[in-house]
Amino acid sequence: MKKTYRVIVLLILYAFRSNASDRPTVVVYGGTPGGISAAVAAARQGAKVILIEQTRHVGGMNTSGIGTAETEHMIEETISGIPLEVYTRIGKAYGMNKPAFYFESHVAEKIFVAMLTEQHISVVYGAFVHIVNKRGGAIQSITLTNGKRISGDTFIDATYEGDLMARAGVSYTFGRESKMQYGESLAGIRLLDKPIDVSPYDDNGNLLPGFAAAKNLINGEASKRIINYNFRLMMSTNTDKVPFPPPSHYDANRFLTLRRLLAKHPDTILADIIDLYSWNYPPGKFEANNKQNSVISLGLFGGNTSYPDAGYEKRKQIFQDHKDWTLGLLYFLQHDQSVPKQLLDEANRYGLAPDEFKDNHNFPYYLYIREARRMIGSYVQTQKDIFEETAKNDAIALGSHFVDCHHVQKVAISKTQYINEGRIWVKVDKPYELAYRIITPKRNDCTNLLVPVCVSASHVGFCSIRVEVTWMQLGQAAGIAAVMAAKNKQPVQEVNTRKLQEILKHEGVLFNRDEKQWISNDKQ
Repeated sequence: MKKTYRVIVLLILYAFRSNASDRPTVVVYGGTPGGISAAVAAARQGAKVILIEQTRHVGGMNTSGIGTAETEHMIEETISGIPLEVYTRIGKAYGMNKPAFYFESHVAEKIFVAMLTEQHISVVYGAFVHIVNKRGGAIQSITLTNGKRISGDTFIDATYEGDLMARAGVSYTFGRESKMQYGESLAGIRLLDKPIDVSPYDDNGNLLPGFAAAKNLINGEASKRIINYNFRLMMSTNTDKVPFPPPSHYDANRFLTLRRLLAKHPDTILADIIDLYSWNYPPGKFEANNKQNSVISLGLFGGNTSYPDAGYEKRKQIFQDHKDWTLGLLYFLQHDQSVPKQLLDEANRYGLAPDEFKDNHNFPYYLYIREARRMIGSYVQTQKDIFEETAKNDAIALGSHFVDCHHVQKVAISKTQYINEGRIWVKVDKPYELAYRIITPKRNDCTNLLVPVCVSASHVGFCSIRVEVTWMQLGQAAGIAAVMAAKNKQPVQEVNTRKLQEILKHEGVLFNRDEKQWISNDKQ
């Protein structure tokens, strides 16, 4: 009897160990919404998942100030799968029986953390990829800046910067292609906006910092300059607001163009300088953003030029410079003698929202990296894929957001005028399908890596994809595909996309643009 019992126990242990060894390990680098979606999707497919986040908080920009699902500029019905689940859970947190497409950062973070906890996903905080260890074209492990070495069967780079991708030897680019490269009418340098009547030169005739000269800039030509970055501050006018802290380094001369603007237009109001969104926030709470085509705003033009390929220490300096710019602008508006009393009083009504980013002095954790590296993968998404060739045999998600690029640089066109250059704002009337191939590297580059955020796209193609809801949808597909590749011991490029689509459909994901009648994206 004892012998029989011992045999049964041994058989159970063997079966358990066998199942455990068959359970693939998926390593997700980047706790952005896209990374969280990938991690949850992979765990639900039976994988052991390790999520590595560079900061102390998961959620990327959705927990660092962006409180919208972007439905104001896309077709709401295209949101499906895990993103829709996230917004539905957020809605429940607000006591709603429907998805909440506008939300507060601290509420979104609670939902993200709950979803990771439910799936028993191990999260490593405050670490960056240092070394990628490859063998035969596949990543074996990665060594982090904290000294930890993490092995996996498949890897997913879901960061805004694409550092794992780059260190793995995957082809990438950044900046803007010319119109000629992919035949894109929206590509390249765009000196199209109305000139601004403020001098871009100092009193000695020298071009001010952050400005470029118009010489040799031609519309439609390529440029390595990238979309400006800024912080999405959460601000408040309520009595419990937190005063804006002074910048670590303040130089009032950085705001010379603002001083000149105010001298010419003393009736300037705060909304002429900073975009303030109230969304469905509690009364007196606002989300701040860079103002398009303004004389000056939260975006630090030229401050991010070296960011995509910069090392971690250099990026810290760029982060701090943007923070000093942001707090410096606010300090100027609240204290400088050149600010008209009406604007000064208005600016002093604001402070930081006290219920956000509590362990970071109420300042966002992330700088808004609108675009950095972009993979050059198995297929490059371009303008034609948004407006013309919109169907894909290997579709895994739908896109519908406007093609949206904030300005890239300030260009002096005379001693008295300059232009904010690079803006794209084009409506997408109908959904387009996103191919699995845009998240897979070229096979010769790497065989077990997926990239759902720094996807393979031209600048124009990326400017419609680059919103968290779309990245989450691509992340869900990446998580499932990573498990499929690991279980079948095959390169990610060989994943059966028909089977992947079947799983996605079962999980409630919409990826076929002809599946239903869509309401036209008529928002402005």
